[in-house]
Amino acid sequence: MKKWLYKAEYKYGKYCIPNLMLVIVIGQAMVYVADMFAPSAGLSSTMALFWPSVMQGQVWRVFTFLFVPQTSSSVIWLLISLYFYYFLGTTLERTWGDFKFNVYYFCGAIGAVVAAALTGYGSNFYLNLSLFLAFAMLYPDMQVLLFFIIPVKVKYLAWIYAAVCAFNFVIGGMTARVSIIFSLINFFLFFGSDFFTSVKTYFKYSKTRRQWRNNNRR
Repeated sequence: MKKWLYKAEYKYGKYCIPNLMLVIVIGQAMVYVADMFAPSAGLSSTMALFWPSVMQGQVWRVFTFLFVPQTSSSVIWLLISLYFYYFLGTTLERTWGDFKFNVYYFCGAIGAVVAAALTGYGSNFYLNLSLFLAFAMLYPDMQVLLFFIIPVKVKYLAWIYAAVCAFNFVIGGMTARVSIIFSLINFFLFFGSDFFTSVKTYFKYSKTRRQWRNNNRR
């Protein structure tokens, strides 16, 4: 994957979208404001990735769903959410460069579209989650303030997110499972081997620690 990205960036790097995350965040903020002041227009519904509508000719939905905000609650929560994803996305852009980040993001977007084609509906929820998981793989020991109070390392939050995904995968229907698999395909393409190695190491460490405790109790 790394060799392919290097070659692709050398040939096609100029065709990427710079500051992509800023574009996404501004777009979601504008859609939220439009829904708030003109709810009867149903802009989010018109932009959502509803596959039967795509098949009827509303092909713009395969792009516009990226700008549908995932929260319909207070403006404060929206601002927090958008700032968080802006922080994640721009950090990844600075780390990887615009082209690699574009590839990562749009691979996830394509996965979400494929999931919608198979299930009938798609969203950018797991696509946004993939940004956090990528950030956690690159900066596992960075601390963030949970609820603006509790300092916690990013890697622990990532494990919680991963557990939630696994839980949803197990108890959810086929729609949830397909959405999780395809929307996170970008993460597994970029970090699959590292992720499974980390999981294997974690369980091996846990097993060794339990054995050590059992031996000391005797």
